[in-house]
Amino acid sequence: MHVEIWSDIACPWCYIGKRRFEAALASFDQRDDVRVTWRSFELDPHAPPEREGDRAAHLAEKYGTTRKQALTMQDTMRDVAAGEGLDFRFDRARAGNTFDAHRLVHHAAEHDLQDAMKERLLRAYLSEGELMSDRAVLARLAFEVGLDADEARDVLAGDRYAAEVREDERTATSLGISAVPFFVVDRQLGAAGAHPPEVLRGLLEQGWTRRSPLSVVAQGESCGVDGC
Repeated sequence: MHVEIWSDIACPWCYIGKRRFEAALASFDQRDDVRVTWRSFELDPHAPPEREGDRAAHLAEKYGTTRKQALTMQDTMRDVAAGEGLDFRFDRARAGNTFDAHRLVHHAAEHDLQDAMKERLLRAYLSEGELMSDRAVLARLAFEVGLDADEARDVLAGDRYAAEVREDERTATSLGISAVPFFVVDRQLGAAGAHPPEVLRGLLEQGWTRRSPLSVVAQGESCGVDGC
């Protein structure tokens, strides 16, 4: 069974959703038969390399609220994250473009390190105050998860995986995905948002139940494992 997860690095709910999905998957009996792919989604594709100014003020402007209310939203989010074992440090967060970080996740997938790379980037952004548009930082984080730092630098210096990121985003649009995290099972079932583990496990169970062998409409002479 194939689970695709659309998310952004600069998305607090995406990190919380990752933890909750991991808990759901761990309790799913058929977990060894589940393949997970992280898909790219940019909440602000036109973001500058680094957005200057007060984060709370920017959130207040974006959501049409006051700075005080924005700070309360951050406090609430931090408490929810703590309940999942995550340490969100919005006082350190440096907002900016995440396109290169998404390219790096695709690069990591080629080396079976996609989940580790996604995890490291989320922690770097939301807990450690790392800038996701800083290519030197990204190369270091790639090295930390087991990727070759020189190769990562080469990837980031060019445009490798740019097409893959854009294709993920086009697919998200075609599927009607406008907010993240968004979980898709076998391109048949979807769940929007960082639901509790029991809800996400229910999604996995529904997906597994829907799996069925091909409907064979005609039989003919053939060879099988026991002979012809």
